[in-house]
Amino acid sequence: MSESSSTEQSLADRGSNRSQRPQSAAFIDWVTSGWAERPASTAERGAAADFTAARRARLSAQFPGQRLVIPAGAFKVRSNDTDYRFRPHSAFAHLTGLGAEQEPDAVLVLHPVEDGAGDEVPGGGRSRHHAVLYMRPLASRDTEEFFADARYGEFWVGARPTLDDMATVTGIATAHSNELRDALAKDVGPDGVRLLVVPEVDEAVEAVVEEIRSTPQAELDARLVEALSELRLIKDEHEVAELRSAVAATAAGFEQMVRRLPEAVAHRRGERVIEGTFLAKAREEGNYVGYETIAAAGAHATTLHWTDNDGQVRTGELVLVDAGVEVDSLYTADITRTLPVTGTFTADQRRVYQAVLDAADAAFAVAVPGNRFRDVHAAAMEVIAARLAEWGMLPVSAEESLSPEGQQHRRWMVHGTSHHLGLDVHDCAQARREMYLDAVIEPGMVFTIEPGLYFQADDLRVPAELRGIGVRIEDDVLITADGNENLSAALPRTPDEVERWMATLLP
Repeated sequence: MSESSSTEQSLADRGSNRSQRPQSAAFIDWVTSGWAERPASTAERGAAADFTAARRARLSAQFPGQRLVIPAGAFKVRSNDTDYRFRPHSAFAHLTGLGAEQEPDAVLVLHPVEDGAGDEVPGGGRSRHHAVLYMRPLASRDTEEFFADARYGEFWVGARPTLDDMATVTGIATAHSNELRDALAKDVGPDGVRLLVVPEVDEAVEAVVEEIRSTPQAELDARLVEALSELRLIKDEHEVAELRSAVAATAAGFEQMVRRLPEAVAHRRGERVIEGTFLAKAREEGNYVGYETIAAAGAHATTLHWTDNDGQVRTGELVLVDAGVEVDSLYTADITRTLPVTGTFTADQRRVYQAVLDAADAAFAVAVPGNRFRDVHAAAMEVIAARLAEWGMLPVSAEESLSPEGQQHRRWMVHGTSHHLGLDVHDCAQARREMYLDAVIEPGMVFTIEPGLYFQADDLRVPAELRGIGVRIEDDVLITADGNENLSAALPRTPDEVERWMATLLP
């Protein structure tokens, strides 16, 4: 073969070499004809639609006169011509109610309007914006996309929703993606509409925005990202219900993992048995896992984010499992239990476990309205420092260690005690410090409480009998008007409860 003939087909076109799809007019005529009428639409207004309208109205109030662009995101390549499973950006999901694998390449735009002309808000009033969802609708069967497009075509991935169906489900006006650029550019200018976009979500959309507004406006975009994050600090009724579902599915997954512990012990990579068991439950009951499962047996439990999960599970040791089911709406649980592999704690394991449990209980006691978010961590640390001092592990007193100048106890718990939870496992992460760490706890907040102690196997500052023991206990907490509710309370927490529970599940 000559050099010219080997390069005449572009690299971009070579991916089609494997398809062997016929190009004849006869084939195209045949494949695009002879189809029955599509069935009548069964689309119904989604359960989240009223809640998302209220969320958009709250966002709208913060950005009068500004056009807000919130992309769902695009497919991301995993390898060559295969993509990762699509998951929409959390801000897009929060404002549209679309979850699971909906809706790649879609863009939600909040167009500024004159007072009184905006979208209706449930309960009365109008928004200061008109929301439009731009998307790729179901292609007609006489188009090439229908049968030839492996990423979007109906033959390959199933039928996409129509514009009308999506409008019905979301309660948001819809338009074809082809109309997006002109819609974004309308009235944009130095004395006109400002155009803001959530960055680093969809490169193509971001490029269009940058072209239209001609000068970078990163500070404005950052303010939008911040506002979208803070919008999720207080969960509404629908969000709490979804989180309850995620927690329930996660609890069922933990039961399955305990049942399979004997198989995990027998397998050379028993941690993978645990991980795979939970992943199966997550796919059966939800969309996916909310984050990569940690199944850390023995000394692996002292590595905070052990996700390799390629180790053995041995009798007599503990296994720390940190896992959460992400339901179809994309809300996720985040629960950790540290379990004795054979169902019974040793005296040393129980001692460490009880210290962590006491720290968690102290954190629960202050996780109430009126206190500050940072108080939850402080309460847990008081217990952790006191226990370490009792065991002779600190070079100073517990009080000195707790001072800003000390912090020696943090050698064995370097992470924080709590983080907000919702659409992201670390939800609201772009919120301002005064809205997060320094914030007053309010009803409707949902966050984790997850103290731990991690004594690495080669840590000479740890008593020999405790080396290689890692314990974390993590629960998902809803702040109520008069205190808090442990959403994950169905999973046992105390050592005695854990042992009794495991005894009912192990053969």
